[in-house]
Amino acid sequence: MDSALRIIHSNSLSTSVLCKKPMVFTVKCSSISPSDGSGTALAERPWKIADARLVLEDGSVWRAKSFGASGTQVGEVVFNTSLMGYQEIITDPSYAGQFVLMTNPHIGNTGVNFDDQESRECFLAGLVIRSLSISTSNWRCTETLGDYLAARNIMGIYDVDTRAITRRLREDGSLIGVLSTEECKTDEELLDMSRTWDIVGVDLISGVSCKSPYEWVDTTGSEWDFNFSGRTKETLHVVAYDFGIKHNILRRLASYGCKITVVPSTWPASETLKMKPDGVLFSNGPGDPSAVPYAVETVKEIIGKIPVFGICMGHQLLGQALGGKTFKMKFGHHGGNHPVRNLQNGRVEISAQNHNYAVDPASLPKGVEVTHVNLNDGSCAGLAFSQLKLMSLQYHPEASPGPHDSDPVFGEFVQLMEREKQKA
Repeated sequence: MDSALRIIHSNSLSTSVLCKKPMVFTVKCSSISPSDGSGTALAERPWKIADARLVLEDGSVWRAKSFGASGTQVGEVVFNTSLMGYQEIITDPSYAGQFVLMTNPHIGNTGVNFDDQESRECFLAGLVIRSLSISTSNWRCTETLGDYLAARNIMGIYDVDTRAITRRLREDGSLIGVLSTEECKTDEELLDMSRTWDIVGVDLISGVSCKSPYEWVDTTGSEWDFNFSGRTKETLHVVAYDFGIKHNILRRLASYGCKITVVPSTWPASETLKMKPDGVLFSNGPGDPSAVPYAVETVKEIIGKIPVFGICMGHQLLGQALGGKTFKMKFGHHGGNHPVRNLQNGRVEISAQNHNYAVDPASLPKGVEVTHVNLNDGSCAGLAFSQLKLMSLQYHPEASPGPHDSDPVFGEFVQLMEREKQKA
C-alpha cells in the first residue's frame, strides 16, 4: 500500500490526473419549433404520437397512429391470419366495406409493387396493423405501403393491440368500427356512427364489378407459373362473371388453356348463352349473397345448360340458385392457412379463404353433393351436382396469397368443359 502511494506522489502527472475533478459537459439542442399562434414555441417530438382512433360498436376505443389517408371511415372489422401477401389482400375486392386487421404483427417490409395487385384498385375500407415497417427491402418494390394507401385514399392505423382486438372479434364476432383522425369528432359521435351503419343486406358487388365486358389478355409469367401437368392444348372459351374477381383467378384459368371474356355482375344470362362459351365462372366478391337477387337469377338461368364453376361468392350464389340458404358466420374465414378436406379423395388441402357467409348444407336439395368441408368448424367448403354440370369452392384455389394445394381444381373445371364439348 505504501509503495503504491510513493509511486503516485513521485509522479506529479499521475497525481494531477487522479485528483482532477471530472468535467461536466452540457449539450444544448435547438430546433425550429411550431408556434401555437401566440408566439409561444411548442416542443416538437422526434417520434409520431397517437393521432387516430378505432371505435368499435361494443364501445371500446383503441388509440393508434395513422398512416395512409386521413379522415373518418366506417366499416366491418375482420381479422386475416395470413403471414404474407398484404398487397394481394388489400387489393382483393372481396374486402369492400371492411377494415382488415392483420394478425401478423410486422407489415410493410416489402413495400408495394404493380405486379402483385389483385384488382385495378383498393376497395377495402381500411387497414389495421400492429407494427408498420420503417423501411422496405425488396427488388420489386416501387413505393411504401403508406404512400400506396394515401394515393388511393385508404386509411390505416398501427401501434394498436391487434391481438386484443382479434380475441374480441373471435369472442363477439365481426364488429362495425369507425376509423378517424379527426380530433373534432368525439368518441360518442364515432360510436353512434358504428351503431347506425350496417353491412348486412347491402349490394357491394355492383361497386367492385367491371362496367363493360372485356377480354382477359394477361398471362402468368413463366417465373411465377407452376403445375404444368394436365393442361389442355385446345383453347376453351370461359365467360367469367365479375363479382369482384381477382386477377390471379383469371391468370390461372388462362394458364390452363382458357380464353376468357370477363362480364359485369349485371350481365344478362341470355347474352352469355348467345356467346356459346364452353363454361362459365362465377367469381368471388364482397358482402351478402342475399343482397344480390339479380345475380342469383342469372345463375339459375345458366346452370344446367353449360358447365359452371363458382368461387366464394360464386359458390354462395350457386347454393342459393339450387334452393339452399346462406348465413352470416360469426367472424368468417380470412387467411391463407385454413385446412379443408376433399371428401371425394380424402385429401386435406391448406387453403386461402376470405368470406363472411356460408352455405347451409342442410338446406340443399337432394342430388347436391358437399365435396369439401372446412376442418376448423365443419362448414361447407365445396359443392358439386353432376347432372347440372356444376362445381364450386368456398375458398380461393388461386391462393394469392397462400398455398397452391387447391390449384388442380382449375384442371378439373377444364376436364368438365372438355367432356361436355365432346358430347356436343
